[in-house]
Amino acid sequence: MDRSLLERESEFRWRIAPHGDMRVPGILYADEALIDAMDRKVHDQLSNVAMLPGIVQAAYAMPDAHWGYGFPIGGVAAFDPDQGGVISAGGVGFDISCGVRTLLMGRSITEVEPLKQRLSDGLARDIPAGVGSTGRIVLDEAQMDAMLRGGARWAVEQGYGREADLARIEEGGAAAGADPTQVSDRAKRRQRQEIGTLGSGNHYLEVQRVAQIHDPAAAAAFGLALDEVVISIHCGSRGLGHQIGTEFLRSMAIAAEEAGIRLPDRELACAPILSALGASYLGAMRAGINCALANRQIITHLTRGTVTRLIPGATLDLLFDVSHNTCKEELHEVGGRRMRLFVHRKGATRAFGPGHPDLPAAVRAVGQPVLVGGSMGTASYVLVGTAAGEALSFGSACHGAGRAMSRHQATRTWSGRQLVRELAGRGIIIRSPSMRGVAEEAPGAYKDVGSVVDLADASGLARKVARLEPLVCIKG
Repeated sequence: MDRSLLERESEFRWRIAPHGDMRVPGILYADEALIDAMDRKVHDQLSNVAMLPGIVQAAYAMPDAHWGYGFPIGGVAAFDPDQGGVISAGGVGFDISCGVRTLLMGRSITEVEPLKQRLSDGLARDIPAGVGSTGRIVLDEAQMDAMLRGGARWAVEQGYGREADLARIEEGGAAAGADPTQVSDRAKRRQRQEIGTLGSGNHYLEVQRVAQIHDPAAAAAFGLALDEVVISIHCGSRGLGHQIGTEFLRSMAIAAEEAGIRLPDRELACAPILSALGASYLGAMRAGINCALANRQIITHLTRGTVTRLIPGATLDLLFDVSHNTCKEELHEVGGRRMRLFVHRKGATRAFGPGHPDLPAAVRAVGQPVLVGGSMGTASYVLVGTAAGEALSFGSACHGAGRAMSRHQATRTWSGRQLVRELAGRGIIIRSPSMRGVAEEAPGAYKDVGSVVDLADASGLARKVARLEPLVCIKG
């Protein structure tokens, strides 16, 4: 991106001055290298988001921002329903509530290393992954609606996991206000056999070593110890979420025109929050959130079964589960006034600071765990939310590295089989049903996640706690 398009407010904060129909400025958190690596479309899309009705304070871009559908990925924007604020399916994304959860194995690398191959075999066998992957669980109509209302809480009630897990999931494992009647039969059919599956793209299940501790106090509070092993799961709402996004983008494009909302980009299709269509989308989206939470909960249950067969006594307690494609109703202070806002986070993670009432008691004094996934073969990170971050970005932080090239470019640049061999040479086992999928997710197709995380830390969005390095990666 051309830096001349921006005003530099501080070392790590850049501003797009309001111009044209922009109602608020655009704010980007990045250093010079990250700005230079961003596509010009990030500037244009962030400017477009700032034109939407009812937007409050600014449209934000996280350090991993890159071009997306309507909103930039890594985009954050909050809307006031009492000022004509809108909700946008493009601002949530197609993979509703895609997110990461991390499990603490309670075992050291010395114990797990000799079992890596057997662990990869078991996880690849037990965790369905790939395009169109289906699981052993088939939901009938009543079960589907119960799952969409109950999320991870429903999954635990069915025997998939532990009651204690729910305290470590946003909103206690179930988004309130989910309305399965607003989810189409087609969306439900797509999900009927996909519950408990990873899917494809950048989704994964990864066995990781805690390679470095940056904040000993926070790490201890989170149960992270040097050279112990964790497992991270990254996936979302599968076909159901995609279908919800597809259908509502169409209806929102029509409704926006009827409501007199001028869209700078059709992909920003939206509806007033306080409208029938806005309410319908909120009900469907929250059902999509619950689908993703149930999905990760069931994968957690399957993972525990695989691991404990090989390593009896492994705890696999849940550290935390965070989503990064959502719109959530939250209270935030703006201009000295407490406001009820609808915060869109697309490819951005909620990152509440210490003392926030929405955090579980076990981590409230420290702050929210922020789970930042790496790309295949690179490090991932655990961060913690800060009080400053709530003012900087409505309590939001980065979610990953951010793509540096398209999937098509990646497949022209790398061979999946060669990547598997190269990573095996580094001691990382990759298991995937698709070598094309491996090439699409090549580490070189992404920005440097370490640079992104360093910037989030330096800018105050979130604070580094631990770096995780991959041992085994199950890819879709």
